[in-house]
Amino acid sequence: MILDRLSVLTDEVSDRFAEALDWAVKNGFKHVEVRMVDGVNVSNLDDAQVDRAKGEVEKRGLSVSAIASPLFKCALDPARPVQSGDLFGNKEEPLETHFAKLPRAMKIARRLGTRKIRVFSFWREKEPERYLPDIVRHLKKAAEAARAEDVLLLQENETACNGGYAAEVAEIVRQVDSPAMRVLWDPGNENYGGRSAYPEGYAHVKGLFEHVHLKDSVMGADGKPQCVPIGEGKTPLRDQIEALERDGYKGLYTLETRYTPPGGTPMQGTEATLAGLKKLLREGKLL
Repeated sequence: MILDRLSVLTDEVSDRFAEALDWAVKNGFKHVEVRMVDGVNVSNLDDAQVDRAKGEVEKRGLSVSAIASPLFKCALDPARPVQSGDLFGNKEEPLETHFAKLPRAMKIARRLGTRKIRVFSFWREKEPERYLPDIVRHLKKAAEAARAEDVLLLQENETACNGGYAAEVAEIVRQVDSPAMRVLWDPGNENYGGRSAYPEGYAHVKGLFEHVHLKDSVMGADGKPQCVPIGEGKTPLRDQIEALERDGYKGLYTLETRYTPPGGTPMQGTEATLAGLKKLLREGKLL
């Protein structure tokens, strides 16, 4: 049952961790994904904070699907102009610092009961393909460290990064060529970036992904993409989920709302997103 395989990014519900966990339980979730805990990025939690988070999750009978770290959201070379994006409580740090934080992130993930860590492919260069060998070289090093610790790095297609789209992130993961690095497929990000998520994007990542994020978006009146509740946007999530299930995907789906209604709260945005997803699943006879 797909509803049993839903997770949610807790800080998309509330910046108060316990409140977000209570909401997850109330709405029937069995899994949560951790990016921020009471305003602190998961990669920066100290031991006491990790233990408190672990206790809050466990006493509610939940499990952690992954930690959504900001690892490798950084410039390969600070002398070159690059795009940038959300850091979620982290700060801009050099590549060396990200590698230094990787062992700590692996320890945090394990302490929270998961072996999955979301990572990225460095802030987007003007010509990403030109720097592909360098990107792959660094991520191979990260994957080797993860493999030694039996940790799985999930490389997300994120438009602000070099693996911004399905074709790019798939090629990076292929060239890294490690069982410790797989794609985190986010069809909503593909749509947000102006490309077709399904069937075109999915065709690139099929067979390479281990985890799925769900969000929806439209092009706003100002000509810029904006997130909306699932079912109100242009991401073909019903067709995508049907294909995933038909193709034998047994993993989790994480809601990453990225939507707050005007005058409302992130929790209300996530509630609208969950309602939209359930409607979509009912229509596709996927419940």
